[in-house]
Amino acid sequence: MTLSVHSDEHFMKQALKEAHRALELDEVPVGAVIVGNKRIIARAHNLTERLNDVTAHAEMQAFTSAAEALGGKYLKDCTLYVTLEPCVMCAGASFWSHIGKIVYGAPDPKRGYSKFGGLLHPKTKVKGGVLEEECSELLKSFFATKR
Repeated sequence: MTLSVHSDEHFMKQALKEAHRALELDEVPVGAVIVGNKRIIARAHNLTERLNDVTAHAEMQAFTSAAEALGGKYLKDCTLYVTLEPCVMCAGASFWSHIGKIVYGAPDPKRGYSKFGGLLHPKTKVKGGVLEEECSELLKSFFATKR
């Protein structure tokens, strides 16, 4: 099966590349890309350990980079692709950015925003489970080495 260059799976594979970059740094392997106008405008991965900053999640890094690329703080015509369901902090930031759509890979039943409800901008569309198995496996294998 060939992936369309503009498919959710294609862009999630790009987010997975970012997650692997985080893994190489011994960070929790979460990656994100933000797409606008069918092209990637921001790439990011977790940097909480390297920066000693609990807010340095992949999504937060991507929001900052995308806003800089666009020259404005609102991302209403953009899509965030992230390998793990956003946490409450990242969902709140997505609310303020007015992101148009969030596509995530693995659900996060313990810390994911959906456990708390109502945190996203009312116009934000959400799609979960894109390449879920691949995203989940990367996280599971990382945490297995930490236990």
